[in-house]
Amino acid sequence: MSNTGIIIIGAGQAGAMTAAQLRQLGETGRITLIGDEAHVPYERPPLSKDMLLQPAQTRCAIHPDDFYQQHDITLRLGVAVAEIDLQARTVTLADGEALPYTRLVLATGASARRLPMLDALGAGVHTLRTLDDAAALQGVLQAGRRLILVGAGVIGLELASTAVDLGLRVAVVESAELPMMRATPRLLAEFLCATHRERGVALYMRSSVVAAARTATGLALTLSDGTCLEGDAVVYGIGVVPNTGLAQAAGLAVDNGILTDAQCRTSHPDVYAVGDVAACQAAPGLPPVRRETWENANWQAELAARDILGLPLAQNIVPWYWTDQCGLNIQLAGDMSADRWIVRGALGAGPCLLLGLSGAELVAAITVNQGREMRGAKELIARRACIEPAVLADTQQSLRNLSRALPA
Repeated sequence: MSNTGIIIIGAGQAGAMTAAQLRQLGETGRITLIGDEAHVPYERPPLSKDMLLQPAQTRCAIHPDDFYQQHDITLRLGVAVAEIDLQARTVTLADGEALPYTRLVLATGASARRLPMLDALGAGVHTLRTLDDAAALQGVLQAGRRLILVGAGVIGLELASTAVDLGLRVAVVESAELPMMRATPRLLAEFLCATHRERGVALYMRSSVVAAARTATGLALTLSDGTCLEGDAVVYGIGVVPNTGLAQAAGLAVDNGILTDAQCRTSHPDVYAVGDVAACQAAPGLPPVRRETWENANWQAELAARDILGLPLAQNIVPWYWTDQCGLNIQLAGDMSADRWIVRGALGAGPCLLLGLSGAELVAAITVNQGREMRGAKELIARRACIEPAVLADTQQSLRNLSRALPA
């Protein structure tokens, strides 16, 4: 490649890992990583947990402090990109500086979906997406205060757990029937609902906010069923919006994300998209899918780096993510819309494993404080294993041994 080099826009997990993978896989040319935040690239999973519970002891940086210098990766932090010119192969920064590139990787991530009704209240209303958001919440989450969370997805439930640990009184408002129900089977959603209620969280399901006001004693939210909640602070998390503005303005194909093929290539052959912003079409005829997970960011970073360098592609992975809440480590892999679930153990009574079947095939797994079983479960899912339900339900059976026993 020429000295022009590779530019990566977005210095989050996907962008930082793409730069790292390029160097690890042999790229010797210039690599420039551009981020609009002033912080060195950091991981997001700790923001709703350790960064609030023990901020002084928590390090979020993806790489050691000297990593970028040691690997000759140029960091341009605290600067926004104003424009991409695909024909000229340039990236123009907000200060007017134009940077040429040979290949471009877009890792622009996503932003919190806004609720204008709550934003209008001003002070005391928060979202949690960035390190600065977490820093702002550190001064808010004080024992004895009242916290209202709007949205019972992964972040909402993790924040509820953290706030209870810190001694706050917590209420959660969610429009769905159960928490995390869009991403988990009913039996796990019911278990999480009961677990949070046992810890004192007030859960208002099938409810939405219809009015919001500031009162003499706090912030008041009126729900669709007429309930009025008052809190000292409100945090809402109702999903994210992919940051596609630069791509769309440049003329790249966009549809709820930057459209890519299975190798993370966009509609322009020299431009890639990875991470939360990428809507990947794994195969012709399949709908594009965006995955907002730590593992997906790392995997797509490797895919893009390998394709840029003309190297064999990494093997497809089974989608996986985790959540820590209420003293539970819950790991989820595969297709959560499985037709049938087999329970190994008992939810709420020690370590437990849920296995999801579609027809005869194992397509999903959930571990609850039993992460050691996840590797074997993912191997079985990847191999589309068909194993008798009675065998899967037997707690004496090791999933890794079952995987090894399958025909090659």
